[in-house]
Amino acid sequence: MSSSALSLRPVTLRLPRGPGSLLVQIETALAAEGQPLRWAIVAVEPAADPQAGPGGAVLTIEAVVLA
Repeated sequence: MSSSALSLRPVTLRLPRGPGSLLVQIETALAAEGQPLRWAIVAVEPAADPQAGPGGAVLTIEAVVLA
């Protein structure tokens, strides 16, 4: 393989849960880091803002991406 080969990189994201599709939100956030190979939601915390509504939570996502 050449020195320009892709490499695996671990990523941890904290993602505020917004309205709409959760899958789309996660995939969009991970796409900014590279091509995701696998990912998991490892924690869910209530949002600090009590007005955040029923979807108001902060997700911790762990992933491995191709960078």
